[in-house]
Amino acid sequence: MRKDSKVSDVLHVLLHMADQKQPLTSEFLAQMMRTNPVVVRRTLSGLRARGLVGSSKGRAGGWTLTCDLSEVTLLDIYQAVGEPTIFAMGSRNESSTCLVEKAVNGALADSLKEAELLLLGRFAAITLEALYEEFSRDLADIRRSMAEREEAS
Repeated sequence: MRKDSKVSDVLHVLLHMADQKQPLTSEFLAQMMRTNPVVVRRTLSGLRARGLVGSSKGRAGGWTLTCDLSEVTLLDIYQAVGEPTIFAMGSRNESSTCLVEKAVNGALADSLKEAELLLLGRFAAITLEALYEEFSRDLADIRRSMAEREEAS
């Protein structure tokens, strides 16, 4: 089954935008994400409508962050990209008259709803700033390790 990577893709783009601190073109972002610039523009225009990114035209134009990373959560991003379906699992027949199927459907629906609420609660607790800090720490560790290897050789 094909995974919906929309939230992951957008988070990836936003963290690169935060790191670059300069406008990034749709073409550049599309290359990075291995997609079409039109897909990038369509996705980011939805984020622009929510005040998370901005765009400028012209030679030095492109997409930039317009939000405070500490105030935007994974839940905000999930909602901004249209709340993609979290679970692919579901009932075989939602309006069955079979008593066994009704019991199964009820148990599945309750469990999936509970799991979804738990996941969305976790999304609400993770900010873009937390992701950016983790990325920045890991990048600094890699750079420090490379510098140490260069000094040793």
